[in-house]
Amino acid sequence: MVGYDPEAKCVSSAEAAAAGSASGLVTRVLVSPLDVLKIRFQLQIEQLSSRNPTAKYHGILQGVQRILREEGWTAFWKGHVPAQFLSIGYGAVQFMAFESLTELVHNVTSFNARHSLVHFVCGGLAACTATVAVQPVDTLRTRFAAQGEPKIYPSLHHAVVTMYQTEGPRTFYRGLTPTLVAIFPYAGLQFFFYNILQQVSKWVIPAEAKNGASVKTLVCGSCAGVISKSLTYPLDVVKKRLQVGGFEHARAAFGQVRTYGGLLDCMRQIMREEGPGGFFKGLSPSLLKAAFSTGLIFFWYELFCGLLCSMKSPESTKRKEG
Repeated sequence: MVGYDPEAKCVSSAEAAAAGSASGLVTRVLVSPLDVLKIRFQLQIEQLSSRNPTAKYHGILQGVQRILREEGWTAFWKGHVPAQFLSIGYGAVQFMAFESLTELVHNVTSFNARHSLVHFVCGGLAACTATVAVQPVDTLRTRFAAQGEPKIYPSLHHAVVTMYQTEGPRTFYRGLTPTLVAIFPYAGLQFFFYNILQQVSKWVIPAEAKNGASVKTLVCGSCAGVISKSLTYPLDVVKKRLQVGGFEHARAAFGQVRTYGGLLDCMRQIMREEGPGGFFKGLSPSLLKAAFSTGLIFFWYELFCGLLCSMKSPESTKRKEG
């Protein structure tokens, strides 16, 4: 169902966008706590260890307990409104672009649109397109998730106006370069491994096993998410550090803050002060999030596409007429 299939094409680009946005919306609600935890870990300069007395967060369980104690359970959905705009917009653009690109490959080249390498390239390009479209919302989401108490931005409107007036329009695209550098291989590998794992799973789960097909989608998507996230994670850390540039005053309660001059300067400072491990801060909650979110994204997308296809089937039309 993911990607153009000339033998079973029943979802238009608009329907792919609708299914993608719906899958993004549902998934975001479920994985938001892991996302907040991941961002907090990524932005912490101090080592993520209980042996470091100056570190605010030491690990997943301790981080959850501290956030609950200091900010309440609603903190795990900080920035949820911009995050939902991000998920809905990103899901719509990504899947619409992916379906259109794989169809283009089928129509104008000799390559097989179902090939894993085609899915890698088309998935990466689709993600870059979606990223440029929603980058300002991603920056807002990161700022909301990163701020402590008292809040610097009490509302989305206040955040947009304040950031525009004090930092200029370019601030909404902070971290875009490392984002694009990271998102192409990350998304490309997601679609690449999902395609491969789906093909491998056909040997394990018979095509007629409908319940098994749902489990297969979740497992294949989760594995693809973990593999791709592990391979591209350092650039995600750099992106988050750059996105909170100019926001240092709101980070004071969380420990040390740094100012970065750009992608290379950020990478140099992390390596010099935090070592190679600094590029993998927050990896544990990030892998959990990648497993859940990628599995759920593909699961819900396939489910919604299946529903759209069934609604257009002859049997469905006959039932409506009857």
